[in-house]
Amino acid sequence: MADPKGFLTTPRETPTRRPVDVRILDWKEVYEPQDLGALKKQAGRCMDCGIPFCHEGCPLGNLIPEWNDLIWRGEMKEAIDRLHATNNFPEFTGRLCPAPCETACVIGINADAVTIKQVELRTIEEAFANGTVVPLPSERLTGKTVAVIGSGPAGLAAAQQLTRAGHTVAVYERGAKPGGLLRYGIPEFKMEKSILDRRIAQMEGEGTRFRSGINVGVDITGSELRTKYDAVVLALGATNWRDINVPGRELKGIHQAMEYLPWGNKQALNELNEAPAINAKGKHVVILGGGDTGADCLGTAIRQGAASVTQLEIMPRPTEERPSAQPWPTYPMIYRVSSAHEEAGERLFAVSTEEFLGDSAGNLQAIKLVETKMVNGKFEKVAGSEQEIPADLVFLAMGFVGPEKSELLKQLEVSFDERGNIARDDKYATNIEGVFVAGDAGRGQSLIVWAIAEGRSAASAVDEFLVGETQLPSPIEPTARPMMV
Repeated sequence: MADPKGFLTTPRETPTRRPVDVRILDWKEVYEPQDLGALKKQAGRCMDCGIPFCHEGCPLGNLIPEWNDLIWRGEMKEAIDRLHATNNFPEFTGRLCPAPCETACVIGINADAVTIKQVELRTIEEAFANGTVVPLPSERLTGKTVAVIGSGPAGLAAAQQLTRAGHTVAVYERGAKPGGLLRYGIPEFKMEKSILDRRIAQMEGEGTRFRSGINVGVDITGSELRTKYDAVVLALGATNWRDINVPGRELKGIHQAMEYLPWGNKQALNELNEAPAINAKGKHVVILGGGDTGADCLGTAIRQGAASVTQLEIMPRPTEERPSAQPWPTYPMIYRVSSAHEEAGERLFAVSTEEFLGDSAGNLQAIKLVETKMVNGKFEKVAGSEQEIPADLVFLAMGFVGPEKSELLKQLEVSFDERGNIARDDKYATNIEGVFVAGDAGRGQSLIVWAIAEGRSAASAVDEFLVGETQLPSPIEPTARPMMV
């Protein structure tokens, strides 16, 4: 145990966010550095529970009490070793994960949980700063080759594990640079891309090969992949976005969130010679969807200089306390305020879009809304509650419904489950021998920790397939679902 009385004497303290009027003028990350001494005290709040429910909350099985104790003692090298033992990319999860481990923290039963996420993040940042994070190439090669399709967190985790097992791994990415949604979907103010680039550099130093700007299924066919490589891992993500079918959907100015966010990142990184193709500057912006992607659109629109931003959510406003139907240690649906929500904009709950309204030239001008209420598990309109709000731009941030049914998947002839995801067995194998699937493409839209855990687990299965046995860890087994054509 770290500090035996830490959870009693030390209050929870998280890093300070930079002042709103300062941070909206740039694209840098929003948090101020936290003093290392203060962080050690926060790690000392961990009780080293006899049954650490934080392990249950984390799909990766992070050894949280162990590295909390090591940080409290100042043993930074040992702490990062324990953290890396279960998590390839703590610098990603420490910034982007909603921390289900903290909602499962035992202290959280009747007090404020340990700041697990921040301890994790500072541990890896100290390791990078001290030069502790270095390439770890395999001592010997197996002669086996693997293609990983997709370079999001699942693909990167699978690639790193398989490379370290001695296989020759090539990661294919249709974007100009590797990273998937980490690069093109996550705004710079949440994770600066230099954070991603330094991890890619480590992987390249270990021997992982990146093939960016290649649309697999078009530039190289599925049959060519299977001929060239001993195994293929599909880590395509769930990029088939959910749309809305209401009158006026065809009007100019309505875009999917993932059509918009990459332009914000390019602008933040000074990769554009002119204004972004989708630009919120001076416009009234409405975002459909109250989740993290909607908040990412919100923060991006604010930094571009939007005239106003309104975020809509069909569900009623959550309570600020844990609902009785979601007891500890489950992850509760409570009212959360992201950094973007602090900056500007209005949030409307329990509303539904009735119609998009435009001018004679087909340009969006407004949205017609109606209030909703839940009756017998269904949303019903509240009579007389219709209203219109101005809108020059609308971003649809309503989630994703599985992988795109791309040419590659047709060529490989993989099967799908009843939810439209790529079907797999308990070894992450599809119905096609030598073809495996990991992450959102097989699981459905989920959290970054699940993606990394699935990438690690799929790598273990692929390693066993290639050489008959494996020493790679497998944090989780996929949820088995019947295969469908």
